[in-house]
Amino acid sequence: MQLLGLLGRFAEYPAILEPFRNAASSDEICDCILKLLEVKSGLRREAKANQTKLQEETIPKLWVLTPTASPAILSSFNVNQKEGWLPGVYFLGDALRAAIVAIHQLPRTPETLWLRILGRGRVQEQAIVELQALPLNHPYQQATLELVYNLRENLRINQELDEDDRELVMRLEPLYQRDREQAVIDGEQRLIIRLLNRRIGSIDASLIERVRGLSIEQLENLGEALLDFSEVADLEAWLNR
Repeated sequence: MQLLGLLGRFAEYPAILEPFRNAASSDEICDCILKLLEVKSGLRREAKANQTKLQEETIPKLWVLTPTASPAILSSFNVNQKEGWLPGVYFLGDALRAAIVAIHQLPRTPETLWLRILGRGRVQEQAIVELQALPLNHPYQQATLELVYNLRENLRINQELDEDDRELVMRLEPLYQRDREQAVIDGEQRLIIRLLNRRIGSIDASLIERVRGLSIEQLENLGEALLDFSEVADLEAWLNR
């Protein structure tokens, strides 16, 4: 949960996350609150049927994730900010167990990255840049990029895109192509290294790194050449050509 920053904090306890692609209207926020109250009502009925007391911590909290929220919208729900929470997180009355998260107001820190990806315009653009800059072994980087690429595909299908969405699709296109090309190279590398291990035995880590540094064309050439290898020296000679 710590790796997810603010999003992980939302998920520490039962939660209902309601993300919006466009700024949530007052009616849409009210619909989210109604959904929360319906869930709470169901939990109360279940507790009554089981003759148990409904524990407060089992009632989910509602987090309305909106790319922007105007002062008028926030004021209409009489929200307040709480100590210990970041700017951009606005709480409704305690009895409602609900909050509005104005993504454009969140500070640009690693803690908010996973939420800022849901923003729009420059907020989302900066978050995607930060996401790509994460270490390759980061546990959530690839999965999150896949979700962003799925968003790209959904937007491409929609013919009625606004300017922000069109710019997002254009920005993601080269990133998507680069990621797919890297996936092909990674697969080719794994295959060649497996074949080399079978053909000439265990390979030194330094040689593996040199193989990983080859282009897709060089990997294909190595795939053909290794059929004639009988020892590690053959691989070394091929790499030193």
